[in-house]
Amino acid sequence: MSSTATPSTGQGRSGGPDAATPGGTAPLWSVDEHLDDILGAIRPLDPIELQLADAQGCVLVEDVSVPVALPPFDNSSMDGYAVRVADVAGASEEFPAVLTVIGDVAAGSGEPPTVGPGQAARIMTGAPLPPGAEAVVPVEWTDGGAGSGAAATMRPAGAAPEGASGEVRVHRPAQARAHVRARGSDVQAGDLALAEGTVLGPPQIGLLAAIGRGTVRVRPRPRVVVLSTGSELVQPGEELGEGKIYDSNSYALTAAARDAGAIAYRVGAVTDDADELRATIEDQLIRADLLVTTGGVSVGAYDVVKEALSSVGDEDEPGSGIDFRKLAMQPGKPQGFGSIGPEHTPLLALPGNPVSSYVSFELFVRPAIRALMGLKDVHRPRVRAELRADKALLSPAGKRQFLRGAYDAEKGTVTPVGGSGSHLIAALARADSLIVVPEDVTSLEPGTETEVVLLG
Repeated sequence: MSSTATPSTGQGRSGGPDAATPGGTAPLWSVDEHLDDILGAIRPLDPIELQLADAQGCVLVEDVSVPVALPPFDNSSMDGYAVRVADVAGASEEFPAVLTVIGDVAAGSGEPPTVGPGQAARIMTGAPLPPGAEAVVPVEWTDGGAGSGAAATMRPAGAAPEGASGEVRVHRPAQARAHVRARGSDVQAGDLALAEGTVLGPPQIGLLAAIGRGTVRVRPRPRVVVLSTGSELVQPGEELGEGKIYDSNSYALTAAARDAGAIAYRVGAVTDDADELRATIEDQLIRADLLVTTGGVSVGAYDVVKEALSSVGDEDEPGSGIDFRKLAMQPGKPQGFGSIGPEHTPLLALPGNPVSSYVSFELFVRPAIRALMGLKDVHRPRVRAELRADKALLSPAGKRQFLRGAYDAEKGTVTPVGGSGSHLIAALARADSLIVVPEDVTSLEPGTETEVVLLG
Protein backbone atom coordinates (compact mmCIF):
# COMPACT_ATOMS: atom_id res chain seq x y z
CA MET A 1 0.00 0.00 0.00
CA SER A 2 1.08 3.57 -0.51
CA SER A 3 2.53 5.87 2.11
CA THR A 4 -0.32 7.14 4.22
CA ALA A 5 1.16 10.14 6.00
CA THR A 6 3.22 13.07 4.86
CA PRO A 7 6.52 13.49 6.71
CA SER A 8 6.29 14.96 10.18
CA THR A 9 8.03 18.28 10.60
CA GLY A 10 7.08 19.28 14.12
CA GLN A 11 4.94 22.04 15.54
CA GLY A 12 3.41 24.67 13.35
CA ARG A 13 3.26 22.53 10.23
CA SER A 14 -0.49 22.96 9.78
CA GLY A 15 -1.53 26.01 11.68
CA GLY A 16 -0.42 24.86 15.15
CA PRO A 17 1.60 26.92 17.67
CA ASP A 18 4.97 27.93 16.30
CA ALA A 19 6.46 29.73 19.27
CA ALA A 20 6.87 29.01 22.96
CA THR A 21 4.85 30.95 25.49
CA PRO A 22 6.56 33.44 27.85
CA GLY A 23 8.81 31.69 30.35
CA GLY A 24 9.80 28.96 27.88
CA THR A 25 6.79 26.70 28.42
CA ALA A 26 5.46 24.70 25.51
CA PRO A 27 2.55 26.34 23.65
CA LEU A 28 -0.93 24.83 23.84
CA TRP A 29 -2.49 23.53 20.66
CA SER A 30 -6.20 23.93 20.17
CA VAL A 31 -8.35 20.90 19.41
CA ASP A 32 -8.93 22.16 15.87
CA GLU A 33 -5.23 22.79 15.22
CA HIS A 34 -4.29 19.29 16.31
CA LEU A 35 -7.03 17.72 14.20
CA ASP A 36 -6.11 19.83 11.17
CA ASP A 37 -2.49 18.73 11.57
CA ILE A 38 -3.52 15.07 11.58
CA LEU A 39 -5.91 15.29 8.64
CA GLY A 40 -3.44 17.40 6.69
CA ALA A 41 -0.91 14.57 6.89
CA ILE A 42 -3.20 11.60 6.21
CA ARG A 43 -3.48 10.34 2.65
CA PRO A 44 -6.20 7.89 1.57
CA LEU A 45 -5.05 4.35 0.91
CA ASP A 46 -4.41 3.36 -2.69
CA PRO A 47 -7.38 1.71 -4.47
CA ILE A 48 -7.34 -2.04 -5.09
CA GLU A 49 -9.59 -4.50 -6.91
CA LEU A 50 -11.33 -6.85 -4.49
CA GLN A 51 -13.57 -9.84 -4.87
CA LEU A 52 -17.12 -8.91 -3.94
CA ALA A 53 -17.12 -11.11 -0.84
CA ASP A 54 -14.06 -9.25 0.49
CA ALA A 55 -15.26 -5.71 -0.21
CA GLN A 56 -17.68 -5.23 2.69
CA GLY A 57 -16.93 -2.05 4.61
CA CYS A 58 -14.73 -0.64 1.84
CA VAL A 59 -15.32 2.59 -0.06
CA LEU A 60 -15.98 2.69 -3.81
CA VAL A 61 -13.52 4.74 -5.84
CA GLU A 62 -15.62 4.83 -9.01
CA ASP A 63 -19.23 5.04 -10.10
CA VAL A 64 -20.81 1.67 -10.87
CA SER A 65 -23.44 1.59 -13.62
CA VAL A 66 -26.04 -1.08 -14.31
CA PRO A 67 -25.10 -3.35 -17.25
CA VAL A 68 -28.48 -5.14 -17.43
CA ALA A 69 -31.97 -4.18 -16.30
CA LEU A 70 -33.27 -5.48 -12.98
CA PRO A 71 -35.29 -7.57 -13.14
CA PRO A 72 -34.02 -8.66 -16.57
CA PHE A 73 -37.48 -9.93 -17.64
CA ASP A 74 -41.14 -9.63 -16.65
CA ASN A 75 -41.67 -12.10 -13.82
CA SER A 76 -44.24 -13.25 -11.31
CA SER A 77 -44.36 -11.84 -7.79
CA MET A 78 -46.59 -14.71 -6.60
CA ASP A 79 -47.04 -18.45 -6.85
CA GLY A 80 -50.15 -18.92 -8.98
CA TYR A 81 -51.32 -19.08 -12.55
CA ALA A 82 -50.37 -16.97 -15.56
CA VAL A 83 -53.55 -16.03 -17.40
CA ARG A 84 -55.11 -13.78 -20.03
CA VAL A 85 -57.20 -10.97 -18.52
CA ALA A 86 -60.22 -11.65 -20.75
CA ASP A 87 -60.36 -15.29 -19.61
CA VAL A 88 -60.88 -14.39 -15.93
CA ALA A 89 -63.09 -11.32 -16.35
CA GLY A 90 -66.14 -11.65 -14.11
CA ALA A 91 -64.82 -14.74 -12.33
CA SER A 92 -66.25 -15.45 -8.86
CA GLU A 93 -66.51 -18.31 -6.39
CA GLU A 94 -70.04 -19.01 -7.59
CA PHE A 95 -69.09 -18.77 -11.26
CA PRO A 96 -65.37 -19.51 -11.54
CA ALA A 97 -63.41 -19.24 -14.76
CA VAL A 98 -62.37 -22.75 -15.78
CA LEU A 99 -59.06 -22.78 -17.66
CA THR A 100 -56.94 -25.51 -19.18
CA VAL A 101 -53.54 -25.81 -17.47
CA ILE A 102 -50.90 -26.28 -20.15
CA GLY A 103 -47.81 -26.67 -17.99
CA ASP A 104 -45.42 -25.25 -15.39
CA VAL A 105 -43.22 -22.16 -15.47
CA ALA A 106 -40.53 -22.29 -12.77
CA ALA A 107 -37.74 -19.85 -12.04
CA GLY A 108 -34.73 -20.76 -14.14
CA SER A 109 -36.67 -23.20 -16.31
CA GLY A 110 -36.36 -23.47 -20.06
CA GLU A 111 -38.63 -22.11 -22.77
CA PRO A 112 -42.05 -21.37 -21.20
CA PRO A 113 -45.29 -22.46 -22.89
CA THR A 114 -47.43 -19.94 -24.73
CA VAL A 115 -50.73 -19.16 -23.00
CA GLY A 116 -53.61 -19.05 -25.47
CA PRO A 117 -57.35 -18.31 -25.06
CA GLY A 118 -58.91 -20.34 -22.26
CA GLN A 119 -55.53 -21.49 -21.00
CA ALA A 120 -53.34 -20.94 -17.94
CA ALA A 121 -49.82 -21.91 -16.88
CA ARG A 122 -48.77 -22.71 -13.32
CA ILE A 123 -46.11 -20.16 -12.39
CA MET A 124 -43.75 -19.79 -9.46
CA THR A 125 -42.46 -16.61 -7.83
CA GLY A 126 -39.63 -15.13 -9.88
CA ALA A 127 -40.41 -17.15 -12.99
CA PRO A 128 -40.72 -15.28 -16.31
CA LEU A 129 -44.21 -14.34 -17.49
CA PRO A 130 -44.90 -16.72 -20.37
CA PRO A 131 -45.86 -15.46 -23.83
CA GLY A 132 -49.56 -14.69 -24.19
CA ALA A 133 -50.13 -14.21 -20.45
CA GLU A 134 -51.12 -10.77 -19.21
CA ALA A 135 -51.44 -11.25 -15.43
CA VAL A 136 -50.86 -13.68 -12.59
CA VAL A 137 -53.64 -14.85 -10.27
CA PRO A 138 -52.34 -16.04 -6.87
CA VAL A 139 -52.97 -19.69 -6.07
CA GLU A 140 -55.23 -18.56 -3.19
CA TRP A 141 -57.63 -17.15 -5.81
CA THR A 142 -57.99 -20.62 -7.37
CA ASP A 143 -58.76 -24.21 -6.45
CA GLY A 144 -55.13 -25.11 -7.18
CA GLY A 145 -56.28 -27.56 -9.83
CA ALA A 146 -57.82 -29.82 -7.19
CA GLY A 147 -61.42 -29.26 -8.26
CA SER A 148 -62.56 -28.10 -4.82
CA GLY A 149 -62.47 -24.88 -2.76
CA ALA A 150 -59.79 -22.21 -2.55
CA ALA A 151 -56.23 -23.56 -2.36
CA ALA A 152 -53.97 -22.53 0.50
CA THR A 153 -50.69 -23.33 -1.23
CA MET A 154 -49.20 -24.37 -4.53
CA ARG A 155 -48.52 -28.10 -4.66
CA PRO A 156 -45.01 -29.05 -5.83
CA ALA A 157 -45.05 -30.34 -9.41
CA GLY A 158 -43.11 -33.45 -8.40
CA ALA A 159 -45.53 -34.23 -5.58
CA ALA A 160 -48.65 -33.55 -7.62
CA PRO A 161 -47.86 -33.75 -11.33
CA GLU A 162 -51.56 -33.75 -12.11
CA GLY A 163 -51.65 -30.12 -10.89
CA ALA A 164 -49.46 -29.14 -13.82
CA SER A 165 -52.12 -30.12 -16.31
CA GLY A 166 -55.85 -30.57 -16.39
CA GLU A 167 -58.03 -27.67 -15.29
CA VAL A 168 -57.93 -24.87 -12.73
CA ARG A 169 -60.88 -22.87 -11.44
CA VAL A 170 -60.18 -19.17 -10.91
CA HIS A 171 -62.45 -17.42 -8.38
CA ARG A 172 -61.48 -13.76 -8.94
CA PRO A 173 -60.76 -11.50 -11.93
CA ALA A 174 -57.32 -9.92 -12.46
CA GLN A 175 -56.27 -6.61 -13.93
CA ALA A 176 -53.61 -6.44 -16.61
CA ARG A 177 -50.10 -6.77 -15.17
CA ALA A 178 -51.45 -7.87 -11.77
CA HIS A 179 -48.71 -9.53 -9.69
CA VAL A 180 -46.18 -9.02 -12.47
CA ARG A 181 -42.82 -7.40 -11.76
CA ALA A 182 -41.92 -5.48 -14.89
CA ARG A 183 -38.54 -5.75 -16.56
CA GLY A 184 -36.35 -2.85 -15.36
CA SER A 185 -38.77 -1.86 -12.59
CA ASP A 186 -35.85 -1.86 -10.13
CA VAL A 187 -33.10 -0.34 -12.29
CA GLN A 188 -32.62 0.14 -16.02
CA ALA A 189 -29.49 -0.69 -17.95
CA GLY A 190 -27.19 2.33 -17.85
CA ASP A 191 -28.56 3.65 -14.55
CA LEU A 192 -26.16 4.59 -11.77
CA ALA A 193 -26.11 1.67 -9.34
CA LEU A 194 -23.70 3.06 -6.74
CA ALA A 195 -21.77 6.33 -6.64
CA GLU A 196 -18.11 6.85 -5.87
CA GLY A 197 -17.60 7.24 -2.13
CA THR A 198 -20.28 4.72 -1.18
CA VAL A 199 -19.44 2.49 1.78
CA LEU A 200 -20.25 -1.07 0.81
CA GLY A 201 -22.65 -2.60 3.32
CA PRO A 202 -24.79 -5.74 2.89
CA PRO A 203 -27.45 -4.08 0.65
CA GLN A 204 -24.79 -2.58 -1.61
CA ILE A 205 -22.95 -5.90 -1.87
CA GLY A 206 -26.27 -7.51 -2.78
CA LEU A 207 -26.93 -4.96 -5.52
CA LEU A 208 -23.46 -5.44 -7.00
CA ALA A 209 -24.02 -9.20 -7.07
CA ALA A 210 -27.45 -8.72 -8.66
CA ILE A 211 -25.99 -6.75 -11.56
CA GLY A 212 -23.26 -9.33 -12.07
CA ARG A 213 -20.22 -7.62 -10.59
CA GLY A 214 -17.72 -10.20 -9.29
CA THR A 215 -15.06 -7.64 -8.32
CA VAL A 216 -15.11 -3.97 -7.43
CA ARG A 217 -12.49 -1.22 -7.16
CA VAL A 218 -12.31 0.20 -3.65
CA ARG A 219 -10.07 1.71 -1.03
CA PRO A 220 -9.33 -1.10 1.44
CA ARG A 221 -10.27 -0.91 5.10
CA PRO A 222 -7.31 0.56 7.02
CA ARG A 223 -5.31 -1.79 9.23
CA VAL A 224 -5.08 -0.21 12.66
CA VAL A 225 -2.80 -1.56 15.39
CA VAL A 226 -3.73 -0.60 18.96
CA LEU A 227 -1.39 -1.09 21.91
CA SER A 228 -1.47 0.11 25.49
CA THR A 229 1.47 0.71 27.78
CA GLY A 230 2.03 0.31 31.48
CA SER A 231 3.67 -2.25 33.78
CA GLU A 232 0.55 -2.06 35.95
CA LEU A 233 -1.71 -3.51 33.24
CA VAL A 234 -3.12 -7.02 33.50
CA GLN A 235 -5.16 -8.71 30.78
CA PRO A 236 -8.82 -9.44 31.55
CA GLY A 237 -9.25 -12.97 32.83
CA GLU A 238 -5.90 -13.00 34.63
CA GLU A 239 -5.38 -12.62 38.35
CA LEU A 240 -5.31 -9.00 39.52
CA GLY A 241 -2.30 -8.52 41.78
CA GLU A 242 -1.48 -5.74 44.21
CA GLY A 243 -1.27 -2.36 42.49
CA LYS A 244 -2.45 -3.77 39.15
CA ILE A 245 -5.39 -2.80 36.97
CA TYR A 246 -7.02 -4.46 34.00
CA ASP A 247 -6.14 -3.25 30.52
CA SER A 248 -9.38 -1.74 29.26
CA ASN A 249 -8.01 0.84 26.83
CA SER A 250 -6.68 -1.54 24.20
CA TYR A 251 -10.00 -3.40 24.13
CA ALA A 252 -12.10 -0.24 23.95
CA LEU A 253 -9.97 1.40 21.26
CA THR A 254 -9.71 -1.76 19.16
CA ALA A 255 -13.50 -1.99 19.22
CA ALA A 256 -13.73 1.71 18.37
CA ALA A 257 -11.38 1.22 15.41
CA ARG A 258 -13.56 -1.58 14.07
CA ASP A 259 -16.63 0.58 14.59
CA ALA A 260 -14.95 3.30 12.52
CA GLY A 261 -14.47 0.87 9.63
CA ALA A 262 -10.95 -0.42 10.20
CA ILE A 263 -9.44 -3.88 10.42
CA ALA A 264 -8.13 -3.62 13.97
CA TYR A 265 -5.38 -5.56 15.73
CA ARG A 266 -4.98 -5.41 19.49
CA VAL A 267 -1.48 -5.85 20.91
CA GLY A 268 -1.13 -6.91 24.53
CA ALA A 269 0.00 -4.25 26.99
CA VAL A 270 3.69 -3.33 26.83
CA THR A 271 5.59 -2.73 30.07
CA ASP A 272 7.24 0.57 30.95
CA ASP A 273 10.38 -0.21 28.99
CA ALA A 274 11.29 2.11 26.13
CA ASP A 275 13.34 -0.48 24.23
CA GLU A 276 10.56 -3.07 24.43
CA LEU A 277 7.98 -0.56 23.22
CA ARG A 278 10.16 0.61 20.37
CA ALA A 279 10.77 -2.98 19.26
CA THR A 280 7.06 -3.84 19.53
CA ILE A 281 6.07 -0.88 17.38
CA GLU A 282 8.70 -1.73 14.77
CA ASP A 283 7.41 -5.31 14.64
CA GLN A 284 3.84 -4.08 14.07
CA LEU A 285 4.69 -1.78 11.16
CA ILE A 286 4.39 -4.62 8.65
CA ARG A 287 0.62 -4.87 9.23
CA ALA A 288 -0.26 -1.27 10.10
CA ASP A 289 -1.69 1.58 8.08
CA LEU A 290 -2.13 3.44 11.37
CA LEU A 291 -0.67 2.90 14.86
CA VAL A 292 -2.44 3.96 18.06
CA THR A 293 -0.80 3.89 21.47
CA THR A 294 -2.40 4.73 24.78
CA GLY A 295 -0.60 5.82 27.92
CA GLY A 296 2.87 7.20 28.56
CA VAL A 297 2.58 10.60 26.85
CA SER A 298 2.55 12.94 29.84
CA VAL A 299 5.43 14.22 32.00
CA GLY A 300 5.81 11.36 34.48
CA ALA A 301 9.05 9.49 35.10
CA TYR A 302 7.62 6.36 33.44
CA ASP A 303 5.96 7.92 30.44
CA VAL A 304 7.49 5.33 28.16
CA VAL A 305 5.84 6.28 24.85
CA LYS A 306 7.30 9.76 24.98
CA GLU A 307 10.70 8.38 25.92
CA ALA A 308 10.68 5.68 23.26
CA LEU A 309 9.38 7.75 20.36
CA SER A 310 10.62 11.29 20.91
CA SER A 311 13.74 10.61 18.83
CA VAL A 312 12.38 7.96 16.48
CA GLY A 313 13.18 8.68 12.85
CA ASP A 314 15.51 11.59 13.48
CA GLU A 315 18.45 9.76 11.90
CA ASP A 316 17.26 6.51 10.36
CA GLU A 317 14.11 7.82 8.71
CA PRO A 318 14.46 11.46 7.62
CA GLY A 319 11.14 13.28 7.74
CA SER A 320 9.53 10.91 10.22
CA GLY A 321 9.14 11.34 13.96
CA ILE A 322 6.55 11.86 16.66
CA ASP A 323 5.69 15.31 17.99
CA PHE A 324 4.38 15.41 21.57
CA ARG A 325 2.23 18.38 22.48
CA LYS A 326 -0.31 19.71 24.96
CA LEU A 327 -3.83 20.58 23.88
CA ALA A 328 -6.22 23.13 25.32
CA MET A 329 -8.81 20.45 26.06
CA GLN A 330 -10.15 18.38 28.91
CA PRO A 331 -9.86 15.45 29.13
CA GLY A 332 -6.94 14.56 26.84
CA LYS A 333 -4.39 17.36 27.26
CA PRO A 334 -1.24 15.32 26.36
CA GLN A 335 -1.18 14.04 22.79
CA GLY A 336 1.35 12.81 20.27
CA PHE A 337 1.26 12.60 16.50
CA GLY A 338 3.66 11.90 13.68
CA SER A 339 4.89 9.11 11.45
CA ILE A 340 7.24 6.20 11.86
CA GLY A 341 9.05 3.68 9.70
CA PRO A 342 10.07 3.62 6.02
CA GLU A 343 6.46 4.11 4.83
CA HIS A 344 5.90 7.05 7.20
CA THR A 345 3.07 5.16 8.89
CA PRO A 346 1.02 7.63 10.94
CA LEU A 347 1.03 7.14 14.72
CA LEU A 348 -1.27 8.77 17.23
CA ALA A 349 -0.21 8.61 20.87
CA LEU A 350 -3.14 9.04 23.25
CA PRO A 351 -3.20 9.58 27.03
CA GLY A 352 -3.74 6.59 29.32
CA ASN A 353 -6.78 7.49 31.40
CA PRO A 354 -9.74 5.53 29.98
CA VAL A 355 -12.02 8.48 29.29
CA SER A 356 -9.14 10.61 27.99
CA SER A 357 -8.08 7.90 25.56
CA TYR A 358 -11.61 7.25 24.29
CA VAL A 359 -12.49 10.93 23.85
CA SER A 360 -9.16 11.43 22.07
CA PHE A 361 -9.94 8.49 19.80
CA GLU A 362 -13.32 9.92 18.85
CA LEU A 363 -11.93 13.38 18.17
CA PHE A 364 -8.68 12.47 16.38
CA VAL A 365 -8.23 8.77 15.55
CA ARG A 366 -11.68 8.08 14.13
CA PRO A 367 -11.40 10.98 11.62
CA ALA A 368 -7.94 9.70 10.65
CA ILE A 369 -9.32 6.22 9.96
CA ARG A 370 -12.16 7.65 7.90
CA ALA A 371 -9.68 9.80 5.96
CA LEU A 372 -7.57 6.71 5.18
CA MET A 373 -10.74 5.11 3.80
CA GLY A 374 -11.17 8.07 1.46
CA LEU A 375 -14.43 9.28 2.97
CA LYS A 376 -15.28 12.94 2.54
CA ASP A 377 -17.20 13.28 5.81
CA VAL A 378 -14.92 11.93 8.53
CA HIS A 379 -16.63 13.36 11.62
CA ARG A 380 -19.31 12.15 14.00
CA PRO A 381 -22.65 13.93 13.65
CA ARG A 382 -23.07 17.05 15.79
CA VAL A 383 -26.30 18.65 16.94
CA ARG A 384 -27.43 21.51 19.16
CA ALA A 385 -29.27 20.48 22.31
CA GLU A 386 -30.61 22.07 25.46
CA LEU A 387 -28.68 21.20 28.60
CA ARG A 388 -30.74 19.46 31.27
CA ALA A 389 -28.86 19.48 34.58
CA ASP A 390 -29.40 20.17 38.28
CA LYS A 391 -26.66 22.77 38.33
CA ALA A 392 -24.25 24.59 36.06
CA LEU A 393 -21.42 22.65 34.46
CA LEU A 394 -18.08 24.23 35.35
CA SER A 395 -15.22 24.23 32.88
CA PRO A 396 -11.64 25.57 33.04
CA ALA A 397 -11.03 28.82 31.17
CA GLY A 398 -9.24 28.47 27.87
CA LYS A 399 -9.96 24.75 27.48
CA ARG A 400 -12.57 22.96 25.42
CA GLN A 401 -14.21 20.41 27.68
CA PHE A 402 -15.94 17.22 26.57
CA LEU A 403 -18.38 15.77 29.09
CA ARG A 404 -20.26 12.50 28.75
CA GLY A 405 -23.94 12.92 28.00
CA ALA A 406 -27.24 11.18 27.29
CA TYR A 407 -28.97 12.74 24.28
CA ASP A 408 -32.75 12.72 23.80
CA ALA A 409 -33.42 13.33 20.11
CA GLU A 410 -37.18 13.62 20.58
CA LYS A 411 -36.90 16.34 23.22
CA GLY A 412 -33.73 17.92 21.82
CA THR A 413 -32.01 17.77 25.21
CA VAL A 414 -28.78 16.38 26.63
CA THR A 415 -28.12 15.35 30.24
CA PRO A 416 -24.68 14.88 31.83
CA VAL A 417 -23.72 11.32 32.72
CA GLY A 418 -21.25 10.94 35.59
CA GLY A 419 -18.62 13.48 36.58
CA SER A 420 -15.76 15.06 34.68
CA GLY A 421 -13.05 12.69 35.97
CA SER A 422 -11.02 11.04 33.21
CA HIS A 423 -11.06 7.69 35.00
CA LEU A 424 -14.86 7.29 35.20
CA ILE A 425 -15.28 4.58 32.58
CA ALA A 426 -18.62 3.34 33.95
CA ALA A 427 -20.19 6.70 33.12
CA LEU A 428 -18.69 6.51 29.64
CA ALA A 429 -20.40 3.15 29.11
CA ARG A 430 -23.77 4.78 29.83
CA ALA A 431 -23.20 7.80 27.58
CA ASP A 432 -24.18 8.14 23.93
CA SER A 433 -22.78 11.60 23.29
CA LEU A 434 -20.22 14.21 24.31
CA ILE A 435 -21.30 17.59 25.63
CA VAL A 436 -18.98 20.28 24.26
CA VAL A 437 -18.16 23.23 26.53
CA PRO A 438 -16.30 25.88 24.48
CA GLU A 439 -12.99 27.41 25.55
CA ASP A 440 -14.54 30.78 26.44
CA VAL A 441 -17.27 29.27 28.67
CA THR A 442 -16.49 28.56 32.31
CA SER A 443 -20.05 27.89 33.46
CA LEU A 444 -22.68 26.22 31.29
CA GLU A 445 -26.06 26.92 32.82
CA PRO A 446 -29.04 24.53 32.69
CA GLY A 447 -31.31 25.41 29.77
CA THR A 448 -28.38 26.63 27.65
CA GLU A 449 -28.17 25.33 24.09
CA THR A 450 -24.83 23.67 23.45
CA GLU A 451 -23.08 21.52 20.89
CA VAL A 452 -23.30 17.74 21.26
CA VAL A 453 -21.22 15.08 19.52
CA LEU A 454 -23.30 11.96 18.85
CA LEU A 455 -21.35 8.76 19.48
CA GLY A 456 -23.88 6.14 18.40
